[in-house]
Amino acid sequence: MPSTTTQARRKVRERREDVRRRVLRTATEMMADGTPYTELPIQRIAERAEVARSTFYLHFPDKSHLLIALAEEAVDALFAEAVIWWRADHTGGEEGVAHAMRQMLAAYREHRRVLNALGEVGGYDPDVAAFWRGRMRGFSDVVQERLNAEQRTGTVEAAMDTASTAQVLIWMVERTISAHCRHDEGSRDEQIARTLAHSIWLTVYGTSPEAPVHRHRPRA
Repeated sequence: MPSTTTQARRKVRERREDVRRRVLRTATEMMADGTPYTELPIQRIAERAEVARSTFYLHFPDKSHLLIALAEEAVDALFAEAVIWWRADHTGGEEGVAHAMRQMLAAYREHRRVLNALGEVGGYDPDVAAFWRGRMRGFSDVVQERLNAEQRTGTVEAAMDTASTAQVLIWMVERTISAHCRHDEGSRDEQIARTLAHSIWLTVYGTSPEAPVHRHRPRA
């Protein structure tokens, strides 16, 4: 049987996890009601989550750390399909990229309030900015690793600066999707997805005669 000490520790851990979930759920619900993240008072979040303000601070030292916790899931969802594509074989041509871009657009729309807050607060908060830079750096590393591998096999030009190319590609995609979703309700998502796919494909393989087989141009 588990010792009394082990059981007590488990209960403490479960209580902490429950408080954390309640706070995150409450903040998400309040933002869904239309309240911008920057206008959410900690006291109101704590009250609606039914936790003491002091307990809130045990889990989240400030609102910046709360936003980072909220953003973890949102950023994972945003990059998930793109990471899968960059690690795939690319024999599906541009259509494979377009699928990844559609999923990124859908993820951004689903988590737009948190992602918009991440961009806004990251402009002046060093902790949030560091979190966002770190996640973008991780995505860039995935892209660069693939470009390096393609370069070794001759499927992309030897002169390509893979580090710079990875940076350009990830920021082109992120900035385009962010700006598009702020000003369009979804009517042009397909066009944006295909345009990004075409741009990515041409940047990576456009000048190489050794591009992956079954290359497809986007449908009109």
